[in-house]
Amino acid sequence: MSLSQGRPYLAIPGPSVMPDAVLQSMHRASPNIYEGELHDLTDSLVPDLKHVAMTDSNVAIYIGNGHAAWEAALANVLSAGDTVLVLATGRFCIGWGEMAEGLGAKVETIDYGAQSSIALAQVEEVLASDKEGRIKAVLAVHVDTSTSVKNDIAGLRDVMDRTGHSALLMADCIASLGCDRFEMDAWGVDVMVSGCQKGLMTPAGVSFVWYNAKADAARGDRVTAYWDWRPRVNPDYYFKYFDGTAPTHHLYGLRTALDLIKAEGLDQVFARHEKLAQIIWAAFDQWSTTGPMHLNIADPAHRSHAVTSVAIGSPNGDALRKWCEQNCGLTLGIGLGREPADGFFRIGHMGHVNAHMIMGVLGTIDAGLKALNIAHGDGALAAAASALAARA
Repeated sequence: MSLSQGRPYLAIPGPSVMPDAVLQSMHRASPNIYEGELHDLTDSLVPDLKHVAMTDSNVAIYIGNGHAAWEAALANVLSAGDTVLVLATGRFCIGWGEMAEGLGAKVETIDYGAQSSIALAQVEEVLASDKEGRIKAVLAVHVDTSTSVKNDIAGLRDVMDRTGHSALLMADCIASLGCDRFEMDAWGVDVMVSGCQKGLMTPAGVSFVWYNAKADAARGDRVTAYWDWRPRVNPDYYFKYFDGTAPTHHLYGLRTALDLIKAEGLDQVFARHEKLAQIIWAAFDQWSTTGPMHLNIADPAHRSHAVTSVAIGSPNGDALRKWCEQNCGLTLGIGLGREPADGFFRIGHMGHVNAHMIMGVLGTIDAGLKALNIAHGDGALAAAASALAARA
């Protein structure tokens, strides 16, 4: 017998849970794309997208997933033969570097593995030794969705400033925007990319590139008409926003999602994600006292507040995921970019998530551990409840 009937819970690290208000705003006939309401709505998105990224810089909107934003960002600043430094702390910065290589760049990668954050002292040595300024851009992921590590982007800028290096600082915030605090201007980021389907709580399909004047001046020779960010910023006619037809229904959903963020307040959004993450960690502190399960990132200072990656031993990861989904209607994330993949799982706690949803996730995992006879410590749910009571 399955107890999964009813509303399922998609607790993967993106696409995230979609608020009913977002879905309802999208449930409409196609609008007039030539004039009127849609144009006004699109114009209204720009200042709020800047607000979420904490920047006064430009923002370009693209129809596509996060990989589209990767390519747009790279294409606008790189020329063939340019060197980029990739600071890899999981699958996604490696992927961004592979894309740069495909555009004709020379890629130098420092791979910190899957359980560590960027070692700033090492980066400082590498940049200080680059006396000729070969490195055109430094690529880093704020939160890597595969490992759940959170990197110190402000610290990375400090390193670049101390060395006097002129490279662009480019950050992937696809997993973190609207979840983990990120301050583009205050942290000195030149280019930032994100998508709509995680902290911005909108169905996947739209992505964004924020860029400052330094990045715009770094114009390379890889950009084509479609990826060019300049016509998309303050366009002289509407269709240049998207180089064609607008993603109409996504725009309605995004407008509602941004309204929800504004109503809650960005600082409160960050605080909510932090507290919910701490409740999750409290449970895992207890579970991990016995058996194979442990959080992938040991240092809480380097854990994301949006996603948690867990090692549990092969084949327990897949077995637990399947049990939770088939018996309880809870879908956990796969062990992405890890080997063996069936020895890991991930929990997405980003966007439209509250305390009772998190307690439900933890309760279901606890039941699954018992049903599958996976060794684990006792008292996880009590610890999570105490953490919730202390932080509410």
